[in-house]
This record gives sequence, C-alpha cells and structure tokens, in this order.
Amino acid sequence: MQRRLLFVLCLFLSAYTHAKELKLGLIGLDTSHVVAFTKILNDETAKGHVSGGKVIAAFKGGSDDIKASYERIDRFTKTLVEDYGVKLYPTIQELCQHVDAILLESVDGRPHLEQAREVILAGKPLYIDKPLAGTFEDAVKIYQLAAKHRVPVFSSSSLRWGRNSQAVRNGSIGKVTYCETHSPCSIEPTHPDLFWYGIHGVESLFTVMGTGCQSVQRSQTPDGRIEVRGTWSGGRIGIFREGKGYGGKARGAKGEAPVGSYDGYAPMVADIVKFFKTGNPPVSARETLEIYAFMSAADESKRRDGKSVPLPKIPKIN
Repeated sequence: MQRRLLFVLCLFLSAYTHAKELKLGLIGLDTSHVVAFTKILNDETAKGHVSGGKVIAAFKGGSDDIKASYERIDRFTKTLVEDYGVKLYPTIQELCQHVDAILLESVDGRPHLEQAREVILAGKPLYIDKPLAGTFEDAVKIYQLAAKHRVPVFSSSSLRWGRNSQAVRNGSIGKVTYCETHSPCSIEPTHPDLFWYGIHGVESLFTVMGTGCQSVQRSQTPDGRIEVRGTWSGGRIGIFREGKGYGGKARGAKGEAPVGSYDGYAPMVADIVKFFKTGNPPVSARETLEIYAFMSAADESKRRDGKSVPLPKIPKIN
C-alpha cells in the first residue's frame, strides 16, 4: 500500500513539474536573443510560440568595451520592460530569488564564468547562450562548478537545431566520414576568433560529426576567409569555413546530404524549457567543451602559422 501511494505521489509530482509554468530570468540584455526568446515564450500569438515558461525578470548587465553591447542594450531593455513587463533587478543574486531558471544571454563571454557562478550557487538550472565563455579554460570551469554543485547547465548555438543537421545526426546517411559547414565569422577582438560568430558554423559541424576531434589546422580560402580543418578519430574530416549565410554538406555510408541550415529559435527554446523542467541537457558537456577546444586550437594553429595542433585536453565532467 505504501509503495502504491509513493508511486502515485511521484507521478503527481512529475505531472505537476511538467505542467507548471516556469518563471524565467534573463542575465545580460545586450543581444537581440533576449527579445526574440521572450517573444516566443511570452506571446501566445507568436510564430513558434513555446509554452511552459515565461520571462518575468532580468539583470541588465552590459559591457562598456564592446560596441555590440553598449549600443544596443538600452533599446532591448526598453522593449522587454515596456512590451513584456519584465522586471529589472540590480543584482543576479536578487534576480535568482524570484525565478525558477535562468537564461544567461550576455553577448560578452568574458563575464560568463562569474555570472554563471552566482546562478549555480543559487541552485537554478542554467542555459548559457553563445559564447559559453571568453576562454576555453573558463568554459571548463563553468561545467566543473555546475557538476560540483549538481546544477544542470548547458550551452549551444541555435544552429544545432537545423533540420537537415539533425536528420544527418540521427542517421539519415549513416556514419559521417566527411562534413563541411559555413557561417558568417565576424570577429570581436576581446574573444578568440571563432567564439564570437563562427561558433554557429562550428556548432553545426559538431552536430553532424559528434565528438572525437583530435587536431585542427587553420588556413585561408583563396579569397582570404577563415578555414579550419579538423581530423577526427578514424580519419574522419570536418571543415568549418567562413562564408555568407549558413549551410554545408556531409558524406556518409549511405550518401551525401545538405547540413548547417538555420531554422529559427523556436526548436531550441522548446528544448531549453524542457531542460529546465527535467534537468536533462540536449547536448553533453563533453561535446560542448570539444567545440570550444576546437575553436581555441584554431587560434593556436593561427599563431603557429597554420601548423596542425592537437585539441587542448578536456577534463572529465562528472
């Protein structure tokens, strides 16, 4: 009898957790993502509306030495406050007292470790937008801190949810032996070259190739664009190129297919809400850290005049 009651209680709590509308908070209002994500979550008439959570509060943040931050933050903040009724809090600690989970959106990756630390110590599930951090080392520290305190954390670009990339990841052409992706790759001098925008194309690359990259070699295309060639275990090859728009192609045991498409934010936002409710990340810490190791190694290859360099060691995250 007691076992049956416990089972029924567990079912009730599980159903309640999934049905509950989460109160969500934002950190860093200097990216267009904060308005786009809030619209998808809060506006039931929005295209691709995602239910299950609403943005109710935020910490403004901002970076005085990045133009993309200081030129846009007031505009995005005004929209959130006036159009969506988002309440601003003066500190992250105070914000965390009023929400169930956090989306860390600061466009600048450098403060992410310290911002994430406050959220993790408050025990709130955390999604971190790109770039995960300002350095590979800080990226590792974020996941180590989250593991230590048993707080669920994940980070990703929305390009991971491209329909054609997901089809290939799920086996549409069998085991992938070769992939090339492209995306814009504007550079912010305060960050490693690919962290700022190349992350989108690199995210697509790893969505298709998975983990196992061992070394990278950076060069330039004939027209002077960035090209990074990665060698995976078993001799598989993955290439990221700077380019216009988003796309690419992959070859596998069953043929060839296009990859790298951008299909909007809604699929990712839906998985973020699901993650907040279940604690199960849609992408592993290992895969995300390998992405940042790949991008860091690309800069090291550049410093070594295009020589092939191994990826930095990725510690095990328990």
